[in-house]
Amino acid sequence: MGPWARAVCSLFILLWVLAAPAENSDFYLAGDYLLGGLFSLHANMKGIVHLNFLQVPQCKEYEMKVLGYNLLQAMRFAVEEINNQSSLLPGVLLGYEMVDVCYISNNIQPVLYFLAREDYSLPIQEDYSHYVPRVVAVIGPDNSESTTIVAHFLSLFLLPQITYSAISDELRDKNRFPSLLRTVPGADHQVEAMVQLMLYFRWNWIILLVSSDDYGRYNGQLLNTRLATRDICIAFQETLPMPQPNQEVTPWERQRLEAIVDKIQQSSARIVVLFSPDLALHNFFREVLRQNFTGAVWIASESWAIDPVLHNLTELRNTGTFLGVTAQSVPIPGFSEFRMRPPQAGPPAPTRTSLGATCNQECDSCQDTTASFSTILTLSGERVAYSVYSAVYAVAHALHSLLRCTRTTCSKRVVYPWELLQEIWKVNFTLLGHKIFFDKQGDLLMSLEVIQWQWDLSQNPFLSIASYYPALRQLKMGHNVSWHTANNTIPVSMCSKDCHPGQRKKPIGIHPCCFECLDCLPGTFLNRTADEYDCQSCPSHEWSHRNDTSCFKRRLAFLEWHEASTIIVAMLSFLGFLSTLAIMVVFWRHLHTPMVRSAGGPMCFLMLVPLLLAYAMVPTYVGRPTFFTCLCRQTFFTLCFTICISCITVRSFQIVCIFKMARHLPRAYSSWVRYHGPYVFVASFTALKVVITVGNVLVMSANPTARPDPDDPKIMVLSCNYRKALLFNTSLDLLLSVAGFSFAYMGKELPTNYNEAKFITFCMTFYFTSSISLCTFMSVYEGVLVTILDLLFTVLNLLGISLGYFGPKCYMVLFYPERNTQVYFSNMIQGYTMGKD
Repeated sequence: MGPWARAVCSLFILLWVLAAPAENSDFYLAGDYLLGGLFSLHANMKGIVHLNFLQVPQCKEYEMKVLGYNLLQAMRFAVEEINNQSSLLPGVLLGYEMVDVCYISNNIQPVLYFLAREDYSLPIQEDYSHYVPRVVAVIGPDNSESTTIVAHFLSLFLLPQITYSAISDELRDKNRFPSLLRTVPGADHQVEAMVQLMLYFRWNWIILLVSSDDYGRYNGQLLNTRLATRDICIAFQETLPMPQPNQEVTPWERQRLEAIVDKIQQSSARIVVLFSPDLALHNFFREVLRQNFTGAVWIASESWAIDPVLHNLTELRNTGTFLGVTAQSVPIPGFSEFRMRPPQAGPPAPTRTSLGATCNQECDSCQDTTASFSTILTLSGERVAYSVYSAVYAVAHALHSLLRCTRTTCSKRVVYPWELLQEIWKVNFTLLGHKIFFDKQGDLLMSLEVIQWQWDLSQNPFLSIASYYPALRQLKMGHNVSWHTANNTIPVSMCSKDCHPGQRKKPIGIHPCCFECLDCLPGTFLNRTADEYDCQSCPSHEWSHRNDTSCFKRRLAFLEWHEASTIIVAMLSFLGFLSTLAIMVVFWRHLHTPMVRSAGGPMCFLMLVPLLLAYAMVPTYVGRPTFFTCLCRQTFFTLCFTICISCITVRSFQIVCIFKMARHLPRAYSSWVRYHGPYVFVASFTALKVVITVGNVLVMSANPTARPDPDDPKIMVLSCNYRKALLFNTSLDLLLSVAGFSFAYMGKELPTNYNEAKFITFCMTFYFTSSISLCTFMSVYEGVLVTILDLLFTVLNLLGISLGYFGPKCYMVLFYPERNTQVYFSNMIQGYTMGKD
């Protein structure tokens, strides 16, 4: 028996049994690791088919992998079905052998046996392209660790290997595993289906339990990576101890399991995801039952999602709701009856010596054990069994193509593994209504199903509630879930409940799923797609209420005609315009009278005309501000006002010069008269005001601006942007008003008909006070009231000039004509002069 003679007894028997060659076989096709067992499939032109099945020494119910035995029968069923039909591989019979790999401990010996020649030798060659091993294909193993070990050997010979249950995404690497294919979606799709299930039920606070082997570590890491971008947090992660070979629980394992279950009970998370082989879960769930833990949702990975032995622990129904991700259910006609068919007599076993009961590879109770689960296996549908079934058919179709089979016969030729591998990559056929072909990564993208465990044996124990489509990466819900909660409500597992719209998250601790909700203040909003943790400020022209998720445009406010204040000011302006127009008519008709000449004569019209224009521009203050209206306020209106004030100032100065300075400065007075000093004065200050106004327009735009209303942020006040310009524009007018006031005060002792001090001082004082007040108010307030006050003070100043300065003189002209004579004025001047003397 060579160097393996001192190996463990079960492995020795394994090699001894496999040492018997298949009679007259031309090539082999090796099968699957199940129970952990391994099938080897023989294709024989002579029609010889035999089965050898090797099982672990003991066959206790919990030690025997019922699903593995079920898949073993699926392979047998597929082989016999192909052999019994004439359309596929006519004249060729397939055979098979099966080996127990004991999960991961027995991988190397079967691989070496399959790769060896008929004489059990495995030569070292530079080129194996023309090397013919005992088998032409291997189906299996059933877990990722064993598959990886086997694939490293088989890939060197490009011997086709199809696994039906190993989901590790590392197996997609065709540079490392060029001859490996799968009839099951990879771990990436299994995990994605779980994540989408959690998102659908709004679970973001979960517990992750993984086994201590490569399967648990890899899938746990994959889930962690996927959850990092899905707003789902892991409350804690624990590693389940792998059981001893004899299934006995050591004190350390018991202590470890007690600590894990106790930690689950204390956690607020109620969703438990388990990535572990089924053998590692028996002791765990017994501890869960011992501590009487209830109220969880258990999410099973594909390794135990439909395990009938765990499902047989009916007390688990009290611990919560069981959901799992597994292969799609595809009924295989006739398989349930075949599975329970008694074994038929086969060719006599090779002669061998008995090695004692301790190494007995026969397990008479295996079929009895499987029979006790027959109802569950039948009702649950043929899920993983179809993966084995389709793998066998994929190899058969590839052989059919490679051997150039017709309807009646196939060519006889040597089949090299690499040739068969090329044909397997090309297969594309329909099997029981499903397309069978492999993608560029060697995967058969069959749909997955999310199932719920049920314990009513009159129904399917694994009810499909949703389907996951790998090509679309989309989960579609189907059947309603029967929850363990009161009133069948969906269990809640969230570290923090979702915030209401318009509330931002304030993180608590290290988990992004744990937070408190804070309202977004007025003027801010929450855009969850951009940032859930900070409220964004609204643009200047928009606003929001508390807890808003978007901003709305602020209502534009400006001085409108229908407002009471506007109507009152407009009426005052209209009356001022009419009164000014009447004064102009009266003065025109009495232009050469002493009263009009003492008021300024022709210069009165230089004041009255700008006053009329100023009154006419009052409507520019009302309505939606535009560039034109703002320009009128900033330029024409202020120019008209400056002309009026400069005329009043020069008039008061001129009166003082006539009566007080003519005797002391006769030359200055004669120059003033000769060169039309009043008009030069007015023209000079008007030109200066034009320069100031043009400069303001060039520096500061006349376009209207919108500012938030200080009393109501939902309103934007639309007004002309001339705050700074107003300060420069009014500075010259204020200077003139102070000068006019001073000159008027100096002439307070003049004759009554020439004494205009009280009228001018009133006008100038009111203008000075109102201008200072308006500038101060505009510096601290930005509402519509600013526009109203600006218009009101403007109209009142215009009325002050119209009625305060011209009104008394017009009154004297109309009602006291006897005082508007040259004789009367001469008497007044003579009396004033005599009184001074």
